Amino acid sequence: MGFNYSLISKYFPEITSLQLEQFKELGNLYLEWNSKINVISRKDLDFLVLHHILHSLGIAKLIQFLPQTEILDVGTGGGLPGIPLAIMFPDAKFHLVDSINKKIKVVNSISATLSLTNVIAECTRVEDVDNRYDFVIGRAVKDISVVYNWISNKIRSISNHKIQNGLIYLKGDAESDRKKYPSLQIHPLSSYFSEDFFETKLIIHLPIFFSLSQKNLN
Repeated sequence: MGFNYSLISKYFPEITSLQLEQFKELGNLYLEWNSKINVISRKDLDFLVLHHILHSLGIAKLIQFLPQTEILDVGTGGGLPGIPLAIMFPDAKFHLVDSINKKIKVVNSISATLSLTNVIAECTRVEDVDNRYDFVIGRAVKDISVVYNWISNKIRSISNHKIQNGLIYLKGDAESDRKKYPSLQIHPLSSYFSEDFFETKLIIHLPIFFSLSQKNLN
């Protein structure tokens, strides 16, 4: 099976040869793991780069994570979007969580094979995570309101990026979310990628601001 890794170089010409090799190895590892457990839908596996790796990297079009930025990936499954972003931003720190142990086993194995020292994977519920982060990321795990309730007290008060600390989430339609959260910003992935797959795909950014009720957590 041949994957179209040229898509990654097309949209991210700045990546190093090491990073490109890591993305290629990532594809091979997903192919290997998928023969054992269903990490990625088998009908979707032919489009691994487009539908999963490049989709995850859409977040890197919205924000360039600074060194030492701490990011929580909720419901990471087999490591998406966290692992592709950890390859892209080796100086940022990624905490990948999922409640299904066999998927975290895959993430840990892949991270070790790729020598990703900036990834920690943990089998736990998001609600039970006790740390604070600059950003929380995810791919259509739950409704925004559910994710917000999980993470609203896990965001650091001081922002160091051009966009406010908070949730960065890959999903489809988000108009109902914007009605609930007026500060929510919607970014069509078609603004960054020309492939038809991205016409209905969005990145949403929901700033989560420090409040007095969270003072003891910051």
